[in-house]
Amino acid sequence: MEKFYLVKENILPESLLKTIQTKELLANGEVKTVHQAVEKVGLSRSAFYKYKDGIFPLNKLQTESIVTISMDLHHRSGVLSKVIALVAEFKGNVLTINQTIPLQGMANVVMSVDTSSIGENFANLLESLEFEGVKRVQVIGQG
Repeated sequence: MEKFYLVKENILPESLLKTIQTKELLANGEVKTVHQAVEKVGLSRSAFYKYKDGIFPLNKLQTESIVTISMDLHHRSGVLSKVIALVAEFKGNVLTINQTIPLQGMANVVMSVDTSSIGENFANLLESLEFEGVKRVQVIGQG
């Protein structure tokens, strides 16, 4: 399970701060391309792409309501049903589910979940999803 930390801005490395600035320039429409944005803040494109999906302003993270979760599930009856039931138990709403054909007894499931009603319990949901039959749980997107 991924861990999250709340960190004061003044102790963050410059590359993480510049990543946030780059994302803000793009979101506000001040620049049209990533190249223009990283050039303006003095950050390499590789550093931006390395950090962009891992850092968010706290107020932005609190308003994010759709989270995409990737899971590797054992090919056994009831595993996916239990995942869906847990999401519902935490007041989440499953928006999409994409599942690969099971190979060597495992299937990858990518699920988009509306988390607006889950609130601060999202970390508990992720932890609860790590039960027998689930090999890996990873947040791959928020928005």
